[in-house]
Amino acid sequence: MTEHLVSTGAPVYAIELDEALARRLEKTAKKVSNLTVIHGDVLETDLAALAQGRRIRVYGNLPYYITSPILHRFFAFAEEIDEIQIVIQEEVAERLAAEPETKAYGYLSVVTQFYARPELVLRIPRSAFSPPPEVGSALVTLRLPGQWAKLGIRDESAFLGFVKLCFAQKRKTLVNNLRSLAKADDIRKALAARNLRPDARAEQLTVAQFWELQTSLSGKR
Repeated sequence: MTEHLVSTGAPVYAIELDEALARRLEKTAKKVSNLTVIHGDVLETDLAALAQGRRIRVYGNLPYYITSPILHRFFAFAEEIDEIQIVIQEEVAERLAAEPETKAYGYLSVVTQFYARPELVLRIPRSAFSPPPEVGSALVTLRLPGQWAKLGIRDESAFLGFVKLCFAQKRKTLVNNLRSLAKADDIRKALAARNLRPDARAEQLTVAQFWELQTSLSGKR
């Protein structure tokens, strides 16, 4: 993948924590002028410093066990990123692109769609890897910006904190999960104003509906 990106002539920054793989990348870097190898942890890498004021694209095969933390790290630099192309566990890929009222839809779906427009592009069979992994894989494209730009949400921390509270106990209704923010009657009224049932749960709401609900309940403790 790195060699293909380098062949485009664009500046490429390869972030690699594994020492052996970093050495292989260094050998490639000696043959070309547009590859810089960063031997370090992507979770600690300052993507804005690498971007130097430019919009960037991110490509990678993510370690499956820390996909979520890496995605959150990428989203912290959302204003610098145009597009993310990643190979991840198939189940997680389905969660990123899931629609409301489906089994895969959850907090990670909302966070992803808040920052980006996800598309599950390709399912990759286990036989494509050596050695074959125990789970299926998929290529996902995340095009930025996501719903935050369309909705004009400025305080992303407050919004995502609200969403996390809504999903705190997935089997419970929003009325129960949001009791620390507002009175039950106020929550039911806010839901009714959006044509949502009084027993609605978080997995039924779109990003826009979460935003509308948060706005409606603000200050109604």
